[in-house]
Amino acid sequence: MREWVPVSKSPKGRLALVAVREFGSRPFEDVTVGELAADAEVTTGALYHHFHSKLGLYVFVRRDVERRLLDRMEGAVAGAGADPLSTALVVGFDFAVRQSFVRLLSEPSPGHEEDPLVELLTRLSHPVPAPIGPILASAWRAALSAVADGGSVDHARQALLAVTVRQGAP
Repeated sequence: MREWVPVSKSPKGRLALVAVREFGSRPFEDVTVGELAADAEVTTGALYHHFHSKLGLYVFVRRDVERRLLDRMEGAVAGAGADPLSTALVVGFDFAVRQSFVRLLSEPSPGHEEDPLVELLTRLSHPVPAPIGPILASAWRAALSAVADGGSVDHARQALLAVTVRQGAP
């Protein structure tokens, strides 16, 4: 359950909405505190008051976006047929592309010790041993990164699906 839903008229909500848009399309390092505050029509002091730092704001919106991503992936798995892993990867990929979260989700989140995507993919890949979760998460993020860098969505999706094909599996 969500702890807080951003309300676009509040300073905190405007900052969160702007941050999702900016971090979704640009690398973390390229987004400045001044730009975020100006686009949200707040002062930089408001950003620091609500989130303590640019990283704090990034982690806040990243966790929200990851929750939405994992909800969709888990929902897809619940209705998946024979290949829940491929279904989850493609549904998550298409969601990230459609919502313009490609840059935001193409890299592991700074400030996280645990990676919820790795945890989900590890669970879905059972009984394949570790490090399958991190390997699949890296492939998924590489597909998003390719799109963020101007590559074809269809080619990235096809490459992602190729990763899950078990060539010669028993």
